[in-house]
Amino acid sequence: MTEAPWRRRFRAPRVSLPSWARDEPERLLYTSNQSGKFELYTWDRRTDQHRQATDRPAGTVHGALDPTGAHLWWFDDDQGNEFGRWMVQPFAGGPASVAVPALPPAYSAGLALGRTVAVLGSSTETGTSIHLARAGEAPALLYQHLEQAEVGGLSRDETLLGISHSEHGDSRHPALRVLDLQGRAVAELWDGPGRALWFCEWAPLPGDQRLLAQHEREGVGRPLIWDLRRGEARALEIGLPGEVTPSWYPDASALLLAHDYRGRVELYRYDLDSGALQRLEVEPGTITAADVRPDGEVWYAWTRASTPPEIRADGRVLLRPPGEPPPAGVPYTDHIVSNVHALLAEPPTPRPHPTVFEIHGGPHSHDRDAFSPRVQAWVDHGFTVVLVNYRGSSGYGTAWRDALEGNPGFTELQDIAAVHDWVVASGIAQPDRIVLSGGSWGGYLTLLGLGTQPERWALGIAAVPVADYVAAYDDEMEPLKAFDKALFGGTPTEIPEVYRERSPITYVERVQAPVLILAGENDPRCPIRQIDNYIARLRALGKPHEVYRYEAGHASLLSDEVIRQMEVRLAFAARHLGTPPPLS
Repeated sequence: MTEAPWRRRFRAPRVSLPSWARDEPERLLYTSNQSGKFELYTWDRRTDQHRQATDRPAGTVHGALDPTGAHLWWFDDDQGNEFGRWMVQPFAGGPASVAVPALPPAYSAGLALGRTVAVLGSSTETGTSIHLARAGEAPALLYQHLEQAEVGGLSRDETLLGISHSEHGDSRHPALRVLDLQGRAVAELWDGPGRALWFCEWAPLPGDQRLLAQHEREGVGRPLIWDLRRGEARALEIGLPGEVTPSWYPDASALLLAHDYRGRVELYRYDLDSGALQRLEVEPGTITAADVRPDGEVWYAWTRASTPPEIRADGRVLLRPPGEPPPAGVPYTDHIVSNVHALLAEPPTPRPHPTVFEIHGGPHSHDRDAFSPRVQAWVDHGFTVVLVNYRGSSGYGTAWRDALEGNPGFTELQDIAAVHDWVVASGIAQPDRIVLSGGSWGGYLTLLGLGTQPERWALGIAAVPVADYVAAYDDEMEPLKAFDKALFGGTPTEIPEVYRERSPITYVERVQAPVLILAGENDPRCPIRQIDNYIARLRALGKPHEVYRYEAGHASLLSDEVIRQMEVRLAFAARHLGTPPPLS
């Protein structure tokens, strides 16, 4: 029997934008769920041979090809706990081995592969370490610091290494440093407090010591070229209103710009000599990734709310996964409510509808005009879905993203409440059937909202949430500790009252709506102990709740498991709101 459309959307094979070996561009790597879980696949374009390269119980998504295309590197952790080692195996197939056995397991802080060297970043409770590895030699320590840092990349001639770091104590606004391969600092670039510099990539020409970065000097992400030979950093004047992320064209004469504005992404070519800006012909929607091939052809991953993702090259579909394509969905509509950008997906039946606020995570992320099986599943069951790009979201400038620094939780919920008032006043939502739902930071806001805005919500569905912030900080991975310290303005030991005030467990007595919590047993970002603390309080207070636990980390990479989790959500709503049970 044919499955319901919502199930087929989750199950349909998808592929990521392929990356290619720098010096052998006909050897490529991508991720796909065509086996029933996301794994890494190699693609030899000369023979058009596709091969599943990894096969782990919890799936695999982090990998890279070395410049020669001879080897694939991939990160091996334990059931999604993100703590592990880089493995290496031949591109053509064969057994994998630990890439650098002398380095102990850690959280990854980046990887840069050269023809003769590899640079590996590691994050542990002792801080960040960056090592240089050569075949047959012990790894050499290039960098170490208690604060968070990240490997950026190697220059084309493999003499320089770019890294980002937060030695100034703010991992949300990193600085850039260039090291030689003995670990000596060659150059430093920092724009001061509250302004980030993000590493993009080195110029693609041998001997070219220009580094491409993204700066925030104008209050919005813009390209910057840091020329080490000349000792200058030139910010480019780009006449576009949104965030701009750059990458090089192969001859380094131009940049490919991804322009992210109001939930949609478009592509431009920027000529470095003339400053001319040319928009590339791409349908309205969202480009999730893009790159330029050595022959100048632009490859990109494109989607919009109603259309499943496609891998395209100059407008044509380049790579189509095997199997049945997913059913299409409904389009989104755009709305501005109290200066907050919201997207709505509505069923075709007359208003009002039961309504779900699906709150995105991050918080430095944002919802876009992009295909979402979860959103379309709710719509298939008669719900309107509301997506809110609250203050704290990326994509709307630095001031918007940083508005919640020192004031997390309450800022976002104020924006969500304004949109809640609007959907009720506009006759879009049924006031007594509005659900607050989200994952990760969205799960945190869900539990905090249920406790601080109990009159607004009929149900709460929180996936992998922060529930008890002090316990979460104690147990979470080191990069998240650095993030929280920068966001809150200190640690729980330094500012205990701030963490207590912004912790959902503080308000659990006020929760009125039934709540469903989904949690990964091995999650290093929103660890299980602090979720169990919150569940224990719900149980002790006799609050109606349900719990779904799964054997993975922050998210599952298995199609069947993701479908089960959506089914649990739909069934929970059906039991409490009288909406349709999960369609089979």
